[in-house]
Amino acid sequence: MAEVTAEQVQRGRGPDPTALARRKLVTREVKSVRERLTSSTGLVRAFDYELLRLFAQYRMNGTAGTLVLALCIAAAACLWTPISRVAPWVGAVILSSLVIVILCRRFLQQETGDVRIGLWRRLFALAEGVHGFTWSLILLLFAQSGAPGAKVFVTTTLLIVSALTVMLSASIPIAVYAGLLPITVGIGLFFWGRNDIDSVTMALMAASAQFFFIFLANRLYASSVSTIEFRAEKDALIAELETATANSDEARRKAEEANLAKSRFLATMSHELRTPLNAILGFSEVMKNEVFGGHANAAYKEYSADIHGSGQHLLELINEILDLSRIEAGKYELNEEALSLAAIADDCRHMLNLRAKAKGQTIREAIEPHLPKVWADERAIRQVVLNILSNAIKFTPQGGEISIKVGWTANGGQYVSITDTGPGIPEDEIPIVLQTFGRGSLAIKTAEQGSGLGLPIVKGLIDLHGGGFHLKSKPRAGTEVTITLPAERVMDTLAALPEPTTRAA
Repeated sequence: MAEVTAEQVQRGRGPDPTALARRKLVTREVKSVRERLTSSTGLVRAFDYELLRLFAQYRMNGTAGTLVLALCIAAAACLWTPISRVAPWVGAVILSSLVIVILCRRFLQQETGDVRIGLWRRLFALAEGVHGFTWSLILLLFAQSGAPGAKVFVTTTLLIVSALTVMLSASIPIAVYAGLLPITVGIGLFFWGRNDIDSVTMALMAASAQFFFIFLANRLYASSVSTIEFRAEKDALIAELETATANSDEARRKAEEANLAKSRFLATMSHELRTPLNAILGFSEVMKNEVFGGHANAAYKEYSADIHGSGQHLLELINEILDLSRIEAGKYELNEEALSLAAIADDCRHMLNLRAKAKGQTIREAIEPHLPKVWADERAIRQVVLNILSNAIKFTPQGGEISIKVGWTANGGQYVSITDTGPGIPEDEIPIVLQTFGRGSLAIKTAEQGSGLGLPIVKGLIDLHGGGFHLKSKPRAGTEVTITLPAERVMDTLAALPEPTTRAA
């Protein structure tokens, strides 16, 4: 049978993230190309609509300035031309401006999906052409005028209008061309046939300015497209980030719910798990002592002893799983009372002293005198100290030394510190051994049995007391585990209850 590759394993667990991302990119590019092929501007539909929206917004925002400019120029034109001729012209300019405003307002009021891009682009271009034509009609007012400064005034006016058209209509190039065309043609006809130096100079200046305005319009259009593309990419990245965040939050929520359900299930299965196992242990004990008690049945006695030992180990494992599950599910209730941390440490040393002597180990104690009692759960604290001390005995080699220290912390709390002279734990494996079912390389190499639940249970029980858990270890330098209880749990620091006051008779 062929070996299973890592890629096949990953594929069996779900879709390849790289392939999934590549498919999304290809789908997005195909959609973009399809929209560009069906667009007259070569851009996607969203960009076409955004450019039209920019034109409408710019035109509506610039309407007030355009009307003021028209009225000021009309007032200045009255210096050369009678008001009876200026009024119809300025009225036509104002009317064409209002038509553009009405079109822009109607465009912005439509829903994005209902907008006909091509139709509105042609309407805006036509409106700009009419607007430019009405402005170019000012040349008729000065066509027969030979007054000094008239040519300069009309040429400057139309160049200002051309610049205004470029700035407000740059997002639609065809509208810019439509607005500049009548003005350019009008200026050409106005100076046609005039050979004086002033006329030739002004005509060349006006032609150069129109070419510059066309160049500027193209640059502004390219800048608008780049801005829209950058904004679209930013929005797409934000949308993908929000989607990924939402998926991550949903996955984390489901994982937390599943973990909590598991913890609640195990926390309520104490009786169902322990009862049949206790029965197995009881029958194996009877078989070992009563049924196979003779010398002839030594092999069967050994077999029943193996069953009994395995059952004991399984029972300890179940107890640890149940304890951890109750802690994670928040169902571990603390039965708090006043207790001596030093006395518990000493009791645990006596309980495990025989195991240490069997390995030739020495346990030394250093307990500060006159330590007050602390307010804690005796069973939990005892389990914590037994677990840490048992690990120290388990991983300390023959003839090693173990130290137990009990004393004050710097902030007024109390601590228990257990140090061994074992091989130590590499720094990169410390986070592993603190995880549930986490076992370092040392635990795997040794023949000692262990589930990897001891330290997580210790940390969980200490967290329930509001204390601290610290593990410090280096290879060939031993391991030091310290648990601390906060100053609030030391009896001398607890606030005394107020004495009840009795009323005088």
